[in-house]
Amino acid sequence: MNVLVDSYGWIEYFTNGPLANKYAKYIETANKAEYFVSPVMLYEVYKKIKTIKNEQTALEAVAQIMTYTTVIDLDGSIALEAADLSIKYGLGFVDATIKATAESKKAALITSDKHFKGLNNVILLG
Repeated sequence: MNVLVDSYGWIEYFTNGPLANKYAKYIETANKAEYFVSPVMLYEVYKKIKTIKNEQTALEAVAQIMTYTTVIDLDGSIALEAADLSIKYGLGFVDATIKATAESKKAALITSDKHFKGLNNVILLG
């Protein structure tokens, strides 16, 4: 099964947030063949962890993500799909881009972000 763990999940996991254990079962089995991330997720994870922890911890988190997942470039087709998803579901740029990236790999989107509630192939943890 292809998987894309949303930024929210990575942040929860690396900061030992209240949902860290729920995300652990996905994150601790991550592998480059089946797990994908969008570059905008790296931005979100780095920024949030640097803000609440420190730069070193943020860099280590991003390095771990890049080691165990495949970063999917934001290309023209993903950008257009993100725009369509934004229009259809009222998603912001980052959420639409993450969902479009997941769809490009036929990946389940694992998240706690309520913006994705009710969308196809989304596993909402909470």
